[in-house]
Amino acid sequence: MSKKPKIFVLDTNVILHDHKALRKFQENDLVIPMAVIEELDKFKKGNDALAFNARGFVREIDRLAGDKLFGKTGVPIGKDLGNIKIEVNHPFPPELRDCFMDDIQDHRIIATAMWVRDNNPDRFVALVTKDINMRMKSKAVGMEVQDYLSDRIEEEKIENTVKEVLVIDNAPTDVLQTLEYGASGSIPWNVLSEKEPRANQLYKLRWEGSEEFVCARYDTKRKEIVLVKKHHAYGISPRNPEQRFALDACLNKDIPLVSLTGGAGTGKTLLALAAALEQEKDFDQIILSRPTVTLGNQEIGFLPGDQKMKMSPYVQPLMDNLDVIRNCFRPGSKQAQKLEAMLKEEKLLISPLAYIRGRSLGKVYFIIDEAQNLTPHEVKTIITRSGEGTKMVFTGDIKQIDQPYLDQWSNGLSHLGEKMLGQPLFQHINLRKGERSELSQIADKLL
Repeated sequence: MSKKPKIFVLDTNVILHDHKALRKFQENDLVIPMAVIEELDKFKKGNDALAFNARGFVREIDRLAGDKLFGKTGVPIGKDLGNIKIEVNHPFPPELRDCFMDDIQDHRIIATAMWVRDNNPDRFVALVTKDINMRMKSKAVGMEVQDYLSDRIEEEKIENTVKEVLVIDNAPTDVLQTLEYGASGSIPWNVLSEKEPRANQLYKLRWEGSEEFVCARYDTKRKEIVLVKKHHAYGISPRNPEQRFALDACLNKDIPLVSLTGGAGTGKTLLALAAALEQEKDFDQIILSRPTVTLGNQEIGFLPGDQKMKMSPYVQPLMDNLDVIRNCFRPGSKQAQKLEAMLKEEKLLISPLAYIRGRSLGKVYFIIDEAQNLTPHEVKTIITRSGEGTKMVFTGDIKQIDQPYLDQWSNGLSHLGEKMLGQPLFQHINLRKGERSELSQIADKLL
């Protein structure tokens, strides 16, 4: 006798995180509590990712149902998939009604999940939610509960993106001399590897008896390992090998997509901005943006003042990086005047991500800061808007996430690094050493 399909009860945050979640549960059946539909109704207006996912899910449910009733078993989701149904709200069992004093949607969802479980004793039933508190509450009353793991990256794959640089000690002297001082600035890949390296593989080659590194990258076009020189961009110079790799990637016209990760003070945004300014003639506009992660669920429209005042708290960290570059030049210098002119003419535009959505990005140098607070779908949406001649640089720290339903395994920046690794058009660098100050570096490591 074959085992009956499992039943998964979905919480609202799963749908808001991924509106295509209903197709990620294989042959198992899905139940959507009425409380979830009520919550989705509150999110459906707007242009942000939550509104997009809410509308997309409701439209898909309506398409599947058509003119049919959900009935007892629900309606089919698709080939080799289970059924889906909307279940009206149900109260807690009598013995648990005094456990939850507040009549809120989370409690209604848990109660409905328990009702589904009790009315399907021959099947495995679990509530699926990305809300940690809701998982704790469910476990406390004996309800099977799971996180939504469909988009969760495995631990070892995260490690692969952190350890993207190969360190080779005591490299042959003649090889290093050819690479660093030769006319071509390159060596055949088979000198260092038995099999062809993946695209844009990075190397740190150490001279024998020295602490100095020669930095290199595998170039798929040339089929050679090429020297990564110490570039300078708009008054900014790299201070360590990882920063050298990062600035090289941000300046490389053959790599239109770059991700920079690392802790506070490692120079991610500063290097990306300096590279953009150095190449400003090659782009129609330079845009610096970051997601508006608000406190207390307040949207930007609730803040006082005009649009510029509303934006100020979100763009200030980006302005700080611009000030660092501005301070590299004397007031009134040609470079300082150019910066002011670019800001005034909006060739250099600093804006929250909420104001960028919906645009087509052609011939734009687009820097997305704090990208660890974006979902995989949001990152995909941004990248798919890039037009001809556009370069995108995503920066962030996957250990500093401010979104309640994302972690270092499920955020968009981690997905970008893992899914695109080895693509010729993509380069990832993890910056390890903080250069802001000794105090900043110690605090990032110990606190």
